[in-house]
Amino acid sequence: MSRSAIIILFLVLYVALIIGIGLWNRRNDSSEEYFLASRNLPAWLLAITFIASWWGGGSAIDLVNHAHQNGLSSFWIYGVPVLIATALMYLFAKGIRNVGSISQPQLMKQRYNGHAALLLSIFIIIFMVIAASVQVIVIGRFFNAFFDVSYSVGALIGTLIVLSYSLFGGFKGVVLTDFLQFLFFLFTGVFLCYLTYSQSGGMEAVEAKALAMGKTGFTDFFSDVSNNLAYVITFGTSWMIQANIWQRISAAKKATDARKMMLISFFAFIPLYLMVTYTGMFSSVIYDSVPEAGIVPTLISGIANPILSAVLFLGLCSAMMSTMDSLINTGALSLTVDVYKPYINPNSTPKQEVRIGRISTFLLAALALLIALKIQSVLTISWIGSDFLTSGAFVPLVLGFLWARGTSKAAVYSMIFGLLFSSYNLLVALGVDLPVAWEIASATQALIGISASLLIYVMCSLFTLDDFEKNQRFIKKANILNRKALV
Repeated sequence: MSRSAIIILFLVLYVALIIGIGLWNRRNDSSEEYFLASRNLPAWLLAITFIASWWGGGSAIDLVNHAHQNGLSSFWIYGVPVLIATALMYLFAKGIRNVGSISQPQLMKQRYNGHAALLLSIFIIIFMVIAASVQVIVIGRFFNAFFDVSYSVGALIGTLIVLSYSLFGGFKGVVLTDFLQFLFFLFTGVFLCYLTYSQSGGMEAVEAKALAMGKTGFTDFFSDVSNNLAYVITFGTSWMIQANIWQRISAAKKATDARKMMLISFFAFIPLYLMVTYTGMFSSVIYDSVPEAGIVPTLISGIANPILSAVLFLGLCSAMMSTMDSLINTGALSLTVDVYKPYINPNSTPKQEVRIGRISTFLLAALALLIALKIQSVLTISWIGSDFLTSGAFVPLVLGFLWARGTSKAAVYSMIFGLLFSSYNLLVALGVDLPVAWEIASATQALIGISASLLIYVMCSLFTLDDFEKNQRFIKKANILNRKALV
């Protein structure tokens, strides 16, 4: 049997397994059961699905390519923002779980009003679709590298696989398949790091190659950090408020489990992202430049043993799928619970909401596929999605837990600014000839966006009135830092 046939056989068996998990968990009688698994999952399992969501195809595989070119400081692109976001969410996890809402917009409505909740729903849906398209891109390239299919066909196949189990199992199905997928990708990550280390000759060979290629600071963690600050600021702040992670916090049994989940994840991310970074550095000795298909697919396709190659192939598929299913499920959550129920059918029954949730899952996957077929740059799409959340939602969400004086009008105006600011930058990034006073996708742009959002929020709060007692009750319920709210 040829290697391609073995890989296809393994893929079919793997897909059948994860579809079976989804069908096994298809019975969902309410939106809370479908989207939060009735809040019955243990902290360690939520931590694994959290890790699988972030340490996925778009970040881990893309980081290998960046580390090949730029060395150890590439850790700042994905690794540092992940650690910052996880540390911040450790502080806020207790408050998020104590509020007890199903979704972020529901939480926003409790703190502010329905207008702020609707705006946040728009931000979440935009971000989830864009972020899911990153995984579609990686899947399309991966299938294109391994099989005799075009990028478009590969992207379609990958999307259909994720849809096949996400539609039925809901959040519990996603979590259980994430657990399986994490184990596969962990094996792949460890094996590829060892393989590149063995073939390259270790760090001495890496340093010698970097010197020969004129790459100064290749093994310096702090080399050229300023060029990566834009990613640290934008990714760090946007990922901290990423709705699919808040969904996992809300799904915890209690607040202590939510914080335990974040603590486990924080310490797991350090070796995981370092391992990926070093894999890219070791590969710089093996490849003078990044192969067209990418380093990781090229490494796996070059393994002679067909069984091992098939297992590693599944590991890489797992990384991409575990992130994509999480993003689509959360986007569908927002579209169902925060848009359909309050604005389209307020009298919907729980079973109707589950059905709409599945329709929403299909719609979001289709939109992600469409974007991935039009734009094929992982880092560009990641930046675009994160910029919307950073400029539009970070300030009102975070200060809503800390500052009782913050008003509903201030939150709405701040979010409207973020939506306009990010949309303007998106048009410029796509080539529209518009005047701009800052470099697109830069630290300056990120700082301007979040600073202006903060200024609007604070100034509007000082000059508008709100239900101060309601705000204090919300903050007291969240009880993040076990102290009184700032006034």
